[in-house]
Amino acid sequence: MTARSSNSAFIEVRKLSKHFGDFVAVDAVSLKIERGELFSILGGSGCGKTTLLRMLAGFETPTSGQVFLDGVDITNQPPYERPVNMMFQSYAVFPHMTVEQNVAYGLKKERLPKEETASRVREMLSLVKLDDFGARKPNQLSGGQRQRVALARALVKKPKVLLLDEPLAALDKKLREHTQFELMNIQDELGITFVVVTHDQEEAMILSNRIAVMEKGRFEQIGTPKEVYEFPRNRFVADFIGTINTFDGVVQNSGDGIVTVASDECGQSLRALCDKPPKNGSDVCIAVRPEKIFISQYKPDNHEDACLEGVVEDLGYFGNLSLYRIRLATGKVVQVSSQNRRRSIERSFDWDDNVYISWRPRSALVLEP
Repeated sequence: MTARSSNSAFIEVRKLSKHFGDFVAVDAVSLKIERGELFSILGGSGCGKTTLLRMLAGFETPTSGQVFLDGVDITNQPPYERPVNMMFQSYAVFPHMTVEQNVAYGLKKERLPKEETASRVREMLSLVKLDDFGARKPNQLSGGQRQRVALARALVKKPKVLLLDEPLAALDKKLREHTQFELMNIQDELGITFVVVTHDQEEAMILSNRIAVMEKGRFEQIGTPKEVYEFPRNRFVADFIGTINTFDGVVQNSGDGIVTVASDECGQSLRALCDKPPKNGSDVCIAVRPEKIFISQYKPDNHEDACLEGVVEDLGYFGNLSLYRIRLATGKVVQVSSQNRRRSIERSFDWDDNVYISWRPRSALVLEP
């Protein structure tokens, strides 16, 4: 009899590991994904994310641990017996087949009646907005269109779970941004659980209900995009998700949810809100995102805010925002981003300008090394 999970999670991974000789690709990870989630596994090259995805698909056999899907233990099931489909990074569309033939391929292998096959292919092509492209060959399509063919082929068999390995990596920036929202809308319409592997932080943040940040075969943090960005669990997550400034220092005192840290990197003490303050004398860092920092030619009046003086060393104009690199007297460089709210051909600040940068204690994080 097939083992069942007593847990209500739709996908459950229990202490799953994969070793290749002495190398540990995935190290005893556990994970729960709810039905209908769009869940992303985010990490750099070699972190183990694709190996984990391949174990979910059945293409890799775990060294240890279990995988449950909808309460059923599928750890030892071969790929063709799992109600799971996978969309590969290369899309792997058949060049000698038309779009319709590519999408219908899996259904024909299952020997579905011709009428049902044709109906489901039409439905999928309509869903991915390729109604008028059925007779074309892949070499007559753009990269974005081939990506949608691969998506339709993966969805036409109505899997319980769709696994996507770097699904948008081959697309240019503008098309990738557009396709992200298309993918979200399709997933929402079908209600199928999507598990996406990506190295692209922005893609994971936009697409996902939740994200697992992976490094060296383990999960560093699992949470909503807002949780992992605004409340990173450790310095690795803070550095990996977006851009952040860090100031190493030592805890001077803490109380009433406020931690004061003496930092040689900025030449003064910094304050931050903290629910679980570390002990006095602990080595920590104060971390603050560039968009949380204010920049001004004048010293701010609010004495509660952190306030540092420096010189504009570098700047970049990105249309919607400007990016500044401010060098402090200690030599520490701080990155600040400022929204360009009004139209102007003149810069607010220029190279070598003396400026003040400031932020509120609630905008800063306390991270342990």
